Amino acid sequence: MSTHNIAVIRGDGIGIEVVEEGLKVLTAVSANYDFDLKFTELPWSSEYYKKHGEMMPSDGLDTLKQFDSIFLGAVGHPDIQDHITLNGLLLPIRRGFDQYVCERPSTLFPGITSPLANKNPYDIDMVVIRENTEGEYANVGGFQYLDFPEEIGIQTGVFTKKGCERVIRYAFQLAEKRNKKKHVTSITKSNAQGYGMIVWDRAFENVSTEFPNISTSSLLIDAAAMDFIRKPEIFDVVVGSNLFGDILTDIGAIISGSMGLASSANLDPQKRYPSMFEPVHGSAPDIMGQGIANPMAQILTGAMMLRHLGNDDAALDIENAVTKLLESKDMLTPDLGGTASTQQVGSAVVNALGK
Repeated sequence: MSTHNIAVIRGDGIGIEVVEEGLKVLTAVSANYDFDLKFTELPWSSEYYKKHGEMMPSDGLDTLKQFDSIFLGAVGHPDIQDHITLNGLLLPIRRGFDQYVCERPSTLFPGITSPLANKNPYDIDMVVIRENTEGEYANVGGFQYLDFPEEIGIQTGVFTKKGCERVIRYAFQLAEKRNKKKHVTSITKSNAQGYGMIVWDRAFENVSTEFPNISTSSLLIDAAAMDFIRKPEIFDVVVGSNLFGDILTDIGAIISGSMGLASSANLDPQKRYPSMFEPVHGSAPDIMGQGIANPMAQILTGAMMLRHLGNDDAALDIENAVTKLLESKDMLTPDLGGTASTQQVGSAVVNALGK
């Protein structure tokens, strides 16, 4: 029996609650298959920052290298500016472990009503591949005349041919694997960003020649945001820069019914380093501690983790259990129109495993 060593970072807000249910489901499903999961909790969070002045220890990446995967809840606190929490934990992990693919599926499941009119189950069934280590989130720039009336902030987007091509190639490979519309849409804004996004566009053209069986299109980010609302059924695999992928996946989550269903993976496809699995939603401090947060995104993120670790059958078991629960509408949290608690939903997914 193989053992997967998993670092658990519950983080902040509802992350603490939904991770508990994710671990519950992962533990239950592993008992039915030929692998074991060993969880090690790391207390890195905004509360850790308040005590130590840092989101994680200076040797945090060395600690994480010992693990096969990282299971993360959420990071963010209303008392701490987002750039501190982001640059203190999430971005160093993504960059330090070269997790250059952020994979975020958006699916309209049976039993879920989209805020868009006349959408049936699986009319929305896409995956956004977000470049995850450079682009607009590259921490390149600086200040001049800080705190003076003439204050200047310079923010530089970094687009490399290698960085663009490798994430775009992953998107094409995924379109082949999904075997659905076999279509990849590139998100760009090269009419306004005439250097970095030109590198992106050229990379997309170059990589597309390697996949003659995959059809392609290219959309400006504003047009893509419009079409996510107007006709989401046209999309299969969507690939975009760090910023554009971030924006579109929030739209994708909402049109699919709830942020509480949006799973996500930060991947090193070569498996040189541990990958990190976190849902799309934030720490939601307005509902923390109330026991009403939807744990399904965290649970589905756990399924993505198992698939990355090679446990496809167990991952599918979790996904089928969630789908069955959504379709029955018997045990839903308030964001989906139900009255069930976070804990009740987690237990219901466990009970639905293998059925």
